[in-house]
Amino acid sequence: MRYLPNALSLSRVVLTPVFFVLYMMEDPIWRSISLVVYTIAALTDYFDGHYARKYGVESSLGIFLDPLADKILTIAAFCVLPVIEPGIFPWWPILLIVGRDIFVTGMRVLADQRGMVMKTSYSAKVKTFIQMGFLYVALLSGFLATLPMVLGEWTRVFLDWGVLTWLLYVVALVTVYTGLEYVNDNRGLFRRGRA
Repeated sequence: MRYLPNALSLSRVVLTPVFFVLYMMEDPIWRSISLVVYTIAALTDYFDGHYARKYGVESSLGIFLDPLADKILTIAAFCVLPVIEPGIFPWWPILLIVGRDIFVTGMRVLADQRGMVMKTSYSAKVKTFIQMGFLYVALLSGFLATLPMVLGEWTRVFLDWGVLTWLLYVVALVTVYTGLEYVNDNRGLFRRGRA
């Protein structure tokens, strides 16, 4: 059990390109399989933390690897959204989300180089939950829209309502807020590191 949490985090990294390639094929069958892969990858996020706490095997590697694996998965998922419909999922909020995640990852690397640990905040965990939920709904809608006849048509009508566009804006706002929170919470940490 000692290495299980890190193995689960690594599996999330491995599953991400599989999900990405299958979803980009735009075929209903491949997209349905990609959703299963995404779901499995997202579930590993819960189980790696659960097992680490349950068996007391939290490590500095795991503290770094878990959020990194989250970011790799979510960045890949956000990047396929404009493939569904760029008018519904514009690039600018996606770039804000991706930019924030890359910036925070850079902060983690810097902290690690200085021998410090930057733990994931509660609000960042909530952000990840919101992102994963939104992405699943958006990706599922993108899959259903490829289906023939009534279900596909109704899904396209739902997409045209713009609900997911506004939800994307909310996700981007929450994501940027947690990034600013990270910067604020770790200012003293990095000053001590330079000293």
